[in-house]
Amino acid sequence: MKRNKGTLIPIGGNEDKGVVEDDFNKLDYIEEGILSHVVREAGGVEAKIVVIPTASRIPKEVGNNYIDAFETLGCKHVTVLNIRSKQDSENPEFITAVKAANCVMFSGGDQSKITDRIGGSSIHNILINRYKNEKGFVIAGTSAGAMAMAQEMIAGGSATESFVKGAVNMYKGLSLIPELIIDTHFIQRGRFGRVSEAVAKFPDKIGIGLAEDTGLIIKHGIVEVIGSGMVIIFDPRKLKHNNERILKVGTPMSLTNLKVHVLANGDRFNIKKKKVKVLPVESPFI
Repeated sequence: MKRNKGTLIPIGGNEDKGVVEDDFNKLDYIEEGILSHVVREAGGVEAKIVVIPTASRIPKEVGNNYIDAFETLGCKHVTVLNIRSKQDSENPEFITAVKAANCVMFSGGDQSKITDRIGGSSIHNILINRYKNEKGFVIAGTSAGAMAMAQEMIAGGSATESFVKGAVNMYKGLSLIPELIIDTHFIQRGRFGRVSEAVAKFPDKIGIGLAEDTGLIIKHGIVEVIGSGMVIIFDPRKLKHNNERILKVGTPMSLTNLKVHVLANGDRFNIKKKKVKVLPVESPFI
């Protein structure tokens, strides 16, 4: 299978934007913060960065926050595209901006809005084509923007009804990374159960749970953890018992032999080989 040449950076939400007063458990914003990784992967401070706050209820405020955050890092070319309809995804001015961008960044909010307003459009097709064929092209997304990267996308669901069939709602995403199912705010909102159900529904996928201020750099099939929190990987390939298909909605589920990895900054995961490489115990990150 031909490898994609571009880079994906899904983020678990609430990433440091350089304005947090309490920096406990935060990485240095300029050197190690998630958005600094985004800038470096896109080519540095001269990169053209396009922010798409389609998922947000307050797109203007969110767009301005990202402009400020990227300008703090020294970026000089940051544009916000306020795509609010499928028609906007065919806007020639917006299309030109996406074609010229080194990085496209999707904000948080409601991931279904991203797929409803951008999925199947000219902008969606450009993103897929550039990600497949252009080395150095970056697509980043936080929270909803990260979840929308998947083919089988978590659209919502109750964390309090974990491990009950129907607790997770699935929807079609942008299919940038079909091998993964991504959930965000994972630790803070207790979403272990809904990723478990998601991989029970689609046992050929790898589940990813991203904590806040935590992300992944995905290049050439290799996933590297960045940020201050944890990433939980759900590998269902050797499930021995999975009763998801036969249960009625609302019934407690059972899964056996679901492999789970807990990774942190600098750890890696090979998507194809499904192998983990963690930093040695004496690493300064630990």
